[in-house]
Amino acid sequence: MLRELRGLARETAVYGLSTVLGRLLSFLLTPLYSHLLEPADNGAMQAVYAYVAFLTVVYGLGLDTAFLRLGRREGRSDDGAFSAAWLAVVGTAAAASALIHFAAAPLAAAIGLPVEAAQYVRYAAWILAVDAAMLLPYAELRGSHRAGAYAGVKLAGIAMNIALAYVFVKVMGLGLRGVFLANLVASCSALAMLSPVILSRLASADRARLREMLGFGLPLVVAGIGSMVVQVADRPILARVSGLAEAGVYGTCYKLGIGMMLLVGMFDQAWKPFILERADRPDAGAIVARVLTYFATLGCWAFLAIAFLVGPLATAPLFGGHALIHPSFWGGLSVVPVVTLGYLFNGLYFVMLAPLMLDKRTGAVSAATWAGAAANLALNWALIPRLGMMGAAWATLAAYAAMAVAVWALGRSSRPAPYEWRRLLILAGWTAALWWCGSGAPLAARAIVLAAYPVGLLLSGFLGADELSELKGLLSARRAGR
Repeated sequence: MLRELRGLARETAVYGLSTVLGRLLSFLLTPLYSHLLEPADNGAMQAVYAYVAFLTVVYGLGLDTAFLRLGRREGRSDDGAFSAAWLAVVGTAAAASALIHFAAAPLAAAIGLPVEAAQYVRYAAWILAVDAAMLLPYAELRGSHRAGAYAGVKLAGIAMNIALAYVFVKVMGLGLRGVFLANLVASCSALAMLSPVILSRLASADRARLREMLGFGLPLVVAGIGSMVVQVADRPILARVSGLAEAGVYGTCYKLGIGMMLLVGMFDQAWKPFILERADRPDAGAIVARVLTYFATLGCWAFLAIAFLVGPLATAPLFGGHALIHPSFWGGLSVVPVVTLGYLFNGLYFVMLAPLMLDKRTGAVSAATWAGAAANLALNWALIPRLGMMGAAWATLAAYAAMAVAVWALGRSSRPAPYEWRRLLILAGWTAALWWCGSGAPLAARAIVLAAYPVGLLLSGFLGADELSELKGLLSARRAGR
């Protein structure tokens, strides 16, 4: 099985290159904004982008994932299906964004922002529309395994966004308006780069295929909204309960869990098309189970690294005596380990979601996601008044864990996967032990604890004989190739 999973690993690496570089480049905006924008302005930005995240799911109509599952014939995209899906998304997005544009002032007031924030709502509306128009072309690149083109467009758009943000915010002094203006221009540029993909697939729209894809995709919108509740509802609630300044501090430090976010994001980009292509294979459940073990192994190590290293790095004088994050935001660093662990559970959720996706049980996906969303909303409202931003962090962790448990329970009824619980318990115990040893230790000791993670797993017999044999074979083949 290791040999087959090498294809997944290769595509994860390519998607990961774009995701890692892109997110790392975007992450540069976090310290920039922490030094150039007040916490309250950061809070307003977090609140607006939280609603953008919600509406991105709605704008897509679930058709990007539906196209990956149903829009291909004999290994190639069906042009009629692509055209119908793309036109449906673009038409819906344009109409919705026009409504938001003209209702910007009351909408800004409704979400707790000052009157002058209406301009940011208008920018956000058209960012949504342009980004929605890119969903189907990106899905086509993923489905046809053109990972290099996908990565190239993503990175170019992100790089332009960063460059323009620096010019508009730092050089021209446009403040928060410059943040949204840079995003809009960069999104339009990325859409222009994707225009050859769109034009090469446009044909007579197949309405019958559109109805089929909507039947698959619309339940995913419900699930996606639930997922967005888990990801971003804490910031609007925190802003309303504790103020925009605390929401800005929390949102900035939340992003410091970027390492786990990157790992989960780049894996998911490759995992969905990989497992959907194997929907009819009898060993699909075994593949899901083994991938869960491997992902958890890497994810636990990443959790320890982020939890141990982010605080010292964020406060170190790295740039001419200036810390990476402005001192006014350091009070939120305690949320990083909790949020990072939440992202790890989100990755486990994506793996265990596969049986439901393979059986087209999108209603069950929605139920599992909304279980997490309900837990998130209830815990945010219960914990934030008592614990502030730490309450929001614990609510996020609990919600992701609830989603993972829900998809596992629902997936057992139709396509049970032989998950390797003994090995997963070993991982959990070993990770907890190392966290206990290193959480209060000096930085050098934490590095030693991190190095002990793989050594302990190898000595414990974590790898089976079949895996050791395959690893030796792969290493021997690589040496022979050299």
